[in-house]
Amino acid sequence: MDSAYYNPADLPKFGNVTEWQPELGRKFFDYYGEVFKEGALTEREKSLIALAVAHAVQCPYCIDAYSTDCLQKGADEAQMMEAVHVAVAIKGGAALVHGVQMMNKVKEVSM
Repeated sequence: MDSAYYNPADLPKFGNVTEWQPELGRKFFDYYGEVFKEGALTEREKSLIALAVAHAVQCPYCIDAYSTDCLQKGADEAQMMEAVHVAVAIKGGAALVHGVQMMNKVKEVSM
């Protein structure tokens, strides 16, 4: 069997999520479009951030979309991988800092 839960062919269907809630879907896509416009950050910088976040939240659709988008906006492979490493460092650090919570609980229970 050559199937997987994640189907890359579903990515172009993203806009279809408005079908059952057109008003909310329109509001989301209007907001989404505004967020990625040039502002204090360039479109390229925003795309690199999106790529990093896509890895942190582990969304294969977003990884595909923003890998392509980063390249189209002029990012190179080294910049893209560096963005991924930033996401890994933050996600790893966020998990590790919760070790303080564990340490506090162990100290509380052990006393």
